[in-house]
Amino acid sequence: MTARVELKPGQKHRVITGHPWVFQTEVSSVEGSFEPGDVVDVVDSKGRFIGRGYINPASQILTRLLTREDEDINEEFIIRRLEAAVLFRKQIYSDKWPPESSGIGTRLVFSEADFLPGLVVDDFGGYVVFQTLTLGMDRWKDAVIRGITDLLAPKGIYERNDAPVRSLEGLPEIAGFVGQPFDPLVEIDENGVRHLVDVAKGQKTGYFLDQQENRSAVRWLAKDKKVLDAFSYSGGFGLSLAKGGAGHVTAIDVSEAALDLFQASVKLNQLNTEFQLRAANAFDELRDYDRKGEFFDVVVLDPPAFARSRRTVPRALAGYKEINLRAIKVVRPGGFLITSSCSQHLLPAEFEGVIEDAARDAGRVLRLLERRGQARDHPVLVGVPETEYLKCRIYQVL
Repeated sequence: MTARVELKPGQKHRVITGHPWVFQTEVSSVEGSFEPGDVVDVVDSKGRFIGRGYINPASQILTRLLTREDEDINEEFIIRRLEAAVLFRKQIYSDKWPPESSGIGTRLVFSEADFLPGLVVDDFGGYVVFQTLTLGMDRWKDAVIRGITDLLAPKGIYERNDAPVRSLEGLPEIAGFVGQPFDPLVEIDENGVRHLVDVAKGQKTGYFLDQQENRSAVRWLAKDKKVLDAFSYSGGFGLSLAKGGAGHVTAIDVSEAALDLFQASVKLNQLNTEFQLRAANAFDELRDYDRKGEFFDVVVLDPPAFARSRRTVPRALAGYKEINLRAIKVVRPGGFLITSSCSQHLLPAEFEGVIEDAARDAGRVLRLLERRGQARDHPVLVGVPETEYLKCRIYQVL
């Protein structure tokens, strides 16, 4: 007998209108026996079926829905969902499919947006990296591996379950090869730029695929320009702007390992650009450039998430204002600022507002050229704002 999670009466529950999460505070009772990670039914206060998902009392999100149909959740179900996610990527990247032959990087599964909450699967030129970030999804890890193997026949599979967020679900941090080992330093082609990705030691799954379309979209403003790529990681924006004809790219990142990857990728690409890579704190470096009166034609800000929860948003806003203020000050009049936030808890209007405040304090005027978000392989599920996390804005600084 499947356990039932019953919602409290008299509340407007987002799960009823399409959101897949049920929080502890929304539940009046749980009927029946279950183990953490088990599949349970979710019903409203009158006992009417809403959906079926997995439960974990250790998480504030008690239940995450997998389906709204009365259907079995088993290995075949997981593989069908994987197949649907892969087919979607094949449709949107039909001219570059399969990744193994074209060498592209692709997010194959984007958690809730692909109706597999807690699962992330990335393909880097035929090498697949996955994360099962929740207890309920970790239970289906063998099915995920089987589905990846059968659907993609990848060159290799790597598990990156060393994400700290797993501890919130009571899961250990583990990582390693699944099956035959391979060189974890793999190469991809991102819109004509070759990148080395370290799937074993790189951040997240090794590379940030969500910005790939934005990196290509800004090349038009790079010709013969002096560029500052702050929080550069392994060079996504810096290399793309160099591909667009930038004359000089200065890259700043606190991670020397990331800059080593950047430098290795520079050598893969025949670019007429001078590079200067600096292992340093971007906040401090921007302050020094301002103090010295050094200007850039293009400044890129792509920092890590400053807001880990809504509770930390005020502090995050202060951080975003500070970094954008310093960046705006070192953009040459008429130059460009490309600034991003990957904090899902920060609303787009809040992000834009803090940039406007920064410009005002810097005594500069901004002209907004483009509002951009994450790449198509990170689709946004309508009614689930958490899936629309990346905000990228392109401004001219006057």
